[in-house]
Amino acid sequence: MSDLSRPDASDGASETAARPDLTPPEASASDILGQALGSAARRAGLDPAKDASTGHVVWHAMGGWRGVLEAVLPGLAFVVLFTTTRDLVLSLVASVALAAVFTVVRLIQRSTLSAALGGLIATAAAAGLALWTGRGEDNFVPGLITNAVYGTAFLVSALVGWSLIGLAAGFLMNEGTAWRADARKRRTFFWLALAWSALFFTRLGVQLPLYFAGDVATLGTLKLVMGLPLFAPLVAVTWLAVRAVYPRAEASDAA
Repeated sequence: MSDLSRPDASDGASETAARPDLTPPEASASDILGQALGSAARRAGLDPAKDASTGHVVWHAMGGWRGVLEAVLPGLAFVVLFTTTRDLVLSLVASVALAAVFTVVRLIQRSTLSAALGGLIATAAAAGLALWTGRGEDNFVPGLITNAVYGTAFLVSALVGWSLIGLAAGFLMNEGTAWRADARKRRTFFWLALAWSALFFTRLGVQLPLYFAGDVATLGTLKLVMGLPLFAPLVAVTWLAVRAVYPRAEASDAA
């Protein structure tokens, strides 16, 4: 708001005025958020303007074999070692070491720094918390918080009529927030956001009681089971639903 009040902000004001479907505060927030979400979706291979099979899109979103191994092996190593040895330090060191190996491989292959370090930082932070408290179940606290935050974000976005799925799709299809004037798209994006919210809250609802019970083995196992096996089908449903509300000709024009 302060930028618009300055004499040198006329360009930004003109750009906002050229988009009568949005008020200035909405234009700023939705554009920034839509761009961030759309860019993340594009990097994950979820671009409805691309002519790709559903299987290819889902596999790309999971990161291929490397993505699957990165998502599964550190957590699996922790669960197996902690269950068999009850040695918290050994289990955490093995988990972080595997994440570090994957990070080095990504750096060697010249992946972006954020992609290379993201998994390692998350694994190391969770391990540090568990070491600090001395409780194995605290290794799962960051994941529980993530599910709560993501679930709430998707739910709120659906209820207020600004579905995060819609914002991402609108950016990818070069229509901004025009999808909100289309009842079919608005309804589709509403239910997709609710579906993603349900996924995150289901994980939280199942895993949180196990955390309070201190059942590390079951908690770790269910975290793996409720990870990619639930993520992949929902990615497929989202991809198919978004493609359905954007005709192929429209998608080609956007590309």
